[in-house]
Amino acid sequence: MNHSDKFEQFRNQVEKAILQYLPAASIRPAQLHEAMLYSMQAGGKRLRPVLVLAACEAFTQKADPLPAAVAVECLHGYSLVHDDLPCMDDSDLRRGKPSCHKQFDEVTAVLAGDALLTHAFALLGSEYTKVPEISNALVCILGKAAGSRHLIGGQMEDILNEGKSPSQETLDFIHQNKTAAVLIASLEMGAALGGADAQQIQQIRLFGEKLGLTFQIVDDLLDHLGDEAALGKPVGADAQNEKTTILSYCTPDQAREQVEALTNEARNLCQKLFGENSFLEWLVTKLANRAT
Repeated sequence: MNHSDKFEQFRNQVEKAILQYLPAASIRPAQLHEAMLYSMQAGGKRLRPVLVLAACEAFTQKADPLPAAVAVECLHGYSLVHDDLPCMDDSDLRRGKPSCHKQFDEVTAVLAGDALLTHAFALLGSEYTKVPEISNALVCILGKAAGSRHLIGGQMEDILNEGKSPSQETLDFIHQNKTAAVLIASLEMGAALGGADAQQIQQIRLFGEKLGLTFQIVDDLLDHLGDEAALGKPVGADAQNEKTTILSYCTPDQAREQVEALTNEARNLCQKLFGENSFLEWLVTKLANRAT
C-alpha cells in the first residue's frame, strides 16, 4: 500500500469511528446531537486524527488509537464551530457548507462546540479504562494543548491583535499555540498509544512543531492566494478581519522558502525516528505542497 492509499485508509477509519463514538442524532436533545454530527461530518483532511493513528502505528501499538483520534477531532471540531461564530471570525462557510451557526442557530452552535469539547475528554476517560496509565497520559496531553496556555491562549492573542501590528514574536506565539499545539498533541498521543519512550516522544514533538508551523504558513498563503471553491471556505478572510499573518512580514516567495526549510527539518527528524520514506515524512511533504 502506498502512502496516499494509507492516508485514505486512516481517513476512512476515522469517518467510521466518528459515527461509533458520537451520540446519534436521534438522541435527545436531537438538535444538539444533530449539530455535533453535522460539524464533525463536514469533511476535511482529518489531519489531527490521522496523526494519532500514524504515530501509534509507527511504534508498537499498546491500545486502540481510534477513540483518541476521535477525541482529537472533537476538540478540533469544537474550535472550528466557535471560530466561525459572529463574535469570533464571523464565517458563514466551513468546508464548503454553511457553518454550524448558519445551518442551525448561534445558541445551538455554542452548545454543540461545548459538547464536542467535553465529549473529547469523556472518550479518553471511558475508552481506556483497561490501560489507566495511558488514559491519564492522553487526558493530560490533550488538556494541556487545549487550554489557556496553548489553543485557547493562541486564539485570545489572535483576537486581541486584530487590526494591530503585533511583533513577529507575538505572531509566532499565536501560530505555535493556536495551530501547532494540537498537531503536536495528536502526534504525542499517538506515540503514547504506541508505547514510545521519552526520547522518542521528544523527537516526535519536535517534528510536530515543524509540521505545525509549516501548516500555518501554508494556510496563510492559501488564504491570500488560494481558490475558494477548492478550499471550501472564503479566501481573503485574514485581510477582511485585519489579522496579522506571516505575509505581514514577508513576501509569498519568502513564505514558501520558510515552508521548504521547515519541511526539510521535519523530514530529517522523521528519517532519524523511522528511517527513509516513512508515512509521516510523506505527509509533511504533501501538506507543504498545498501552497505550490
